[in-house]
Amino acid sequence: MILTPDKITEFREKRYNATVLHRELLHSDLMVIRIKPDFPRPNYEGGQYCTLGLANFEPRAAGCQHEHLQPDDLLKLVRRSYSISSSVYADGHTLRNPSQDDWLEFYIVLVRENLDGRVPAFTPRLFTLEVGDRLNVGEKIAGHFTLHAVKPEDQVVFLGTGTGEAPHNSMLGELLLREHKGMIINACCVRYAKDLGYLETQYRLMKQFPQYKYLPLTTRENLSEGKMYIQDLITSGELAGHLAERGGSFDPASTHVFLCGNPKMIGIPFKDKETATWQYPSPTGVIEILEGMGFKADNPQLKVEGNIHFEKYW
Repeated sequence: MILTPDKITEFREKRYNATVLHRELLHSDLMVIRIKPDFPRPNYEGGQYCTLGLANFEPRAAGCQHEHLQPDDLLKLVRRSYSISSSVYADGHTLRNPSQDDWLEFYIVLVRENLDGRVPAFTPRLFTLEVGDRLNVGEKIAGHFTLHAVKPEDQVVFLGTGTGEAPHNSMLGELLLREHKGMIINACCVRYAKDLGYLETQYRLMKQFPQYKYLPLTTRENLSEGKMYIQDLITSGELAGHLAERGGSFDPASTHVFLCGNPKMIGIPFKDKETATWQYPSPTGVIEILEGMGFKADNPQLKVEGNIHFEKYW
C-alpha cells in the first residue's frame, strides 16, 4: 500500500472526531491535555475512563523506542484507555462542575520505551499534538472505579503513583463539589517533585478545604515527607497519624481506600492455578498490607465489594 496525502486526509476526516482544546506540557514527558469531542460529551462519574486514538501514520516524538511498521499497518488506528482527570478548579477558587464542560481532561506520561520489548505506540504520537490538532476519542465513557460505595460521612483515602493520580483528582473534585463531610487524604508517589503535575492545585485545595490533605511522596529526592513509597506511608503509621490529626482513625468500618497506578504498589491478589487458592503477589503491595489491618478488597470474580477499590492502570 502506498500512503498518499489524500489517504491521510480521508482517514482523518473519517476516523478523527475530537480536537485538542488545551495542552500544558509540565515537562518533556508529562502533560495535561483537554480534548473536545465533535459529539455531545457524555456525562461521567469521577474515576471513569474512555479511549483516545491516533493513526499509525502520525509522527512520533523524538527519543522514543524505534518502531518498525509494515505498510499495511499505517492506516490502522491505535487506541488506548485513559482515566479522566480533573484540575478540580474552574478558576483559582471556584470548583469545576464537569457537567458544564464540553471537554475531557487527561493526565498522561510519555512512555518512551518498554522494558519488555513492546514498542510504545500511542503516547509518542500523542505528545506531538498541538492545540487545534485532531484525534479520535471513544464515544463511551465507562468504568466501575467510582465513588458509588462512599457515604457522606466516610473517610476517603486516595493512594496513587504517577499519573494514576488522574482518576483520584476527578473523584476528589466530585467529593468536594457535593460537600463531602468525611476526611479526604490524597497521597501520590512519584520519583521527582517535577512529576507532581497538580501540586499547586493540591496546595490551594488544602487551604480552602480543612477536611482535605494532600501528601506528595517522592522516591528519589526529599520533600516534606522524605523519601517514601505508598507502602511505607501505611506501615510506618504516618497515614493513620494524618487521619488522627483531624480527629479520625484508620478504621475499616468508616474508610474507603482507592488505589491507582503501578500494579506492584497495588498488589492485586490472584488465584493460583495449582492450589486454587487466592495469593498475594510479590513484592508486598498495598492490598496485602490493608487486608492485614482488617480492610477488604473488591473481588469482582467472587462478587465481593469491599472498602479497597482499585484500578488496573496498565
